[in-house]
Amino acid sequence: MDYKCQCSDSANARQNAILFNILSRAENGAPPRSNLNYLPSNRCHCEMRRSVRLKTPAATCQVASSILVKTINFMKSLPAFQQLPPKDQLVLLQSCWTPLFILGLAQERVSFEVEDVPAPSMLKRILMNRQDAEEPEQEEPTLAGVQKLKSCLKKFWILDLSPKEYAYLKGTVIFNPDVPGLRATLFIEGLQQEAQRALQEVLVLLHPEDRGRFASLLLAGSLLKTITPGLVTELFFRPIISEAHLLDLLVDMLFSR
Repeated sequence: MDYKCQCSDSANARQNAILFNILSRAENGAPPRSNLNYLPSNRCHCEMRRSVRLKTPAATCQVASSILVKTINFMKSLPAFQQLPPKDQLVLLQSCWTPLFILGLAQERVSFEVEDVPAPSMLKRILMNRQDAEEPEQEEPTLAGVQKLKSCLKKFWILDLSPKEYAYLKGTVIFNPDVPGLRATLFIEGLQQEAQRALQEVLVLLHPEDRGRFASLLLAGSLLKTITPGLVTELFFRPIISEAHLLDLLVDMLFSR
């Protein structure tokens, strides 16, 4: 697919501005100023904004769906989570399903490839514009977003976490007292601290020589917050749920018996 860079016009504008500055200073008798900060960058960022999709959606979406089911079942299996008020369970689900899912991808070492989304025809653009005016705009996966996700997965693969490390790290992610709208904040804060202590104890047993591993895990965990639910939903689940709302499906899964 031919892709026209959108940076060329802005780069030319910057070059013209630099030339104008040099000529103006020379005309006024001032020597031309050499400043590398005024030089345009040769790196094009348009490519990173390209819309992409899964190259093998059937296989990848099936694996992703399996991991998502395991993620919800993991939450349901925690007695402490079941003790929370239903509203708190709902709030925590909404805030943590994405990072938990990404941890599931990392734990099962799921790799995937993407490809460019073909440019729509003129008629399709018109129809899409009309539809977008009536419906909320959905986040389109971009190459930049996918690369951020892959970089996050690579961090966990390099750390090579054990199943217990993954389990307790997931506990620290689920029980986040800083999520707005919670009622049992103090109880949830205690659960998070308990999960962190358990994670530290496991690290002492498995990696007694690596005293900085706990900090490394928490740092890697903070990267999970940079991946948006919209990216995950549109990339891995939109091909199979169509126009359905994923969060509604997750709520049904969480509260089903």
